[in-house]
Amino acid sequence: MVLAAACSAPPPSHTVEPAAKPKDSAHANITTPHGDHTAHHGGMVLMNGETHYEVVFDGGGKHRVWFSDAVRDDLPASIASKVAMTVTRPGGAAAEALALQIDESGESWIANGQPIAGSDVMVKLSIVSRGEPYEIEIPLPNPLR
Repeated sequence: MVLAAACSAPPPSHTVEPAAKPKDSAHANITTPHGDHTAHHGGMVLMNGETHYEVVFDGGGKHRVWFSDAVRDDLPASIASKVAMTVTRPGGAAAEALALQIDESGESWIANGQPIAGSDVMVKLSIVSRGEPYEIEIPLPNPLR
């Protein structure tokens, strides 16, 4: 005796979602992790491990930090538990310590400090993310945009 079984349902389809494409034309074909380091918010993009962070220094003193993952998808500001900046200006002026706060939208960290102008300004950025502290010193371009 031979038994045969058949299923009338079509076989399951296996689709693969394409990777998100970077937002600018210069990186349109880059879909690999860490392939896109363009500024999405007009700042400078840096990274620590798998996390990118974009720091926006405003000449008027309003500074922001945005976070994104390895393929530059936005992460909520709450990915970090603490963000601080220390702005050091030339000429012996006291360093300005800024404790950033999460903005109303929950998308970035923000601080209002003194305007940044001139040359030889250095910012030490301190971040605590996922319980791990990280610091970097960033020389600011002259003039600041």
